[in-house]
Amino acid sequence: MHITKCLHTAVLVSDLEKAEHFYTKILGLTKVERPLKYSGVWYQVGDFQIHLIVAPNASTKLQNPQKLGRNPHIAFSVTDLEVIKKLLLEHGCEIQMSASGRAALFTQDPDGNIIELSQIEN
Repeated sequence: MHITKCLHTAVLVSDLEKAEHFYTKILGLTKVERPLKYSGVWYQVGDFQIHLIVAPNASTKLQNPQKLGRNPHIAFSVTDLEVIKKLLLEHGCEIQMSASGRAALFTQDPDGNIIELSQIEN
């Protein structure tokens, strides 16, 4: 077997409206057509997709609340970490800077799913 790329990840959310606000309005992801009948939203990030799937009892149990990056998470590359940090704080999102000292931070969506945002220099 030879895996050539990762296609998508599914994220469980309990409140689609709150999740859409976070992923669309705060993170600025682009929604794409979704041909399925159950409740959810898909986002395109480069050649990768994020699939939000509604699960009314969705809950995220953190294994390590002190270090968000040591829990399951999705990582995104950003061009300006300071801009996204300011935006997240303006929207009342809690952030945790990476303990490694690199230009990265962690936040959580409304259901507690962890998002890493890293500024990677080219």
